[in-house]
Amino acid sequence: MNIPNSDVGAAVELSNVTKNYGRVEALHDVSLTILHGEVVAILGPNGAGKTTAINLMLGMRRPTSGTVRLFCLDPGDRGARSRCGVMLQESGVNDVLRVRETVDIFRGYYPSPLPTTRVLELAGLEDVAERKIEALSGGQRQRMYYALAICGDPEALFLDEPTAGMDVESRRAFIGGIKQQASDGRTVILSTHYMEEADQLADRVVVIDRGTIIADDSPASIKARVAGRRVTFTASPPPLEVDFLGLPVSGLELRDSRVRFHSGQPEQALAAIFRRGWDIQDLEVVGADLEEAFVSLTTKREAGLLPDQEAP
Repeated sequence: MNIPNSDVGAAVELSNVTKNYGRVEALHDVSLTILHGEVVAILGPNGAGKTTAINLMLGMRRPTSGTVRLFCLDPGDRGARSRCGVMLQESGVNDVLRVRETVDIFRGYYPSPLPTTRVLELAGLEDVAERKIEALSGGQRQRMYYALAICGDPEALFLDEPTAGMDVESRRAFIGGIKQQASDGRTVILSTHYMEEADQLADRVVVIDRGTIIADDSPASIKARVAGRRVTFTASPPPLEVDFLGLPVSGLELRDSRVRFHSGQPEQALAAIFRRGWDIQDLEVVGADLEEAFVSLTTKREAGLLPDQEAP
């Protein structure tokens, strides 16, 4: 399909959006613009407001105040919705139907759908096309939900925990498929608890906590906010937690003989460890990963060390 030029408006735009559920404020004065062709991961702790934000983008909820636009239209507009593919954790499909006929039914909702055989190929469902949905494994069911999201040849994909229940091989293949969708110029909006997945896929990471955006930047820039380095190694014999007292380390993890910690002074920490005569192998010193940056951001927010909303 011909994806629209990214210069013509935004794919999604939230302007000063607040959403209340009774006395509970799920989102507070949130503004967010997602351009055509961007891959954006929306992250946040449970109850942070990320699901509410996505529901507003899709017109499944209405804001208490502020405005939401999908392809410069009201999200409830049929023309806007027909340009989107949505993969939810549960899509409410009839379990007694077969995979192929379910795809055929959903294709009928769109003006220019992909051929059924192409959808099954993209979702990796060719071998189970005649199987009833109730007989699918958890990973196969996720791939079927993905098939329903892409069958209309959408301009924008909304993916909610897309790889939940998939094994490692299936997840790797699935991520490759999402990358292909993005390389074709589609907008991808991803909500996931797999930080590695978000790091691999996203151009931008938006972190929502307690109803506000606390970070909006590239994965590399967000990881760079965590000072110091992550140090991992194997030690023999396995050390005890008390062995690290007095060393400039934090986030210490001891799993059998594998040691992992974070340090703003890794050279000093390792020098002290070497002086103690530890037998160390497989030493790795790298920057913080996205999960560590996410935990750092949300922990600082909880401790009052971050403002309510950071500038990108």
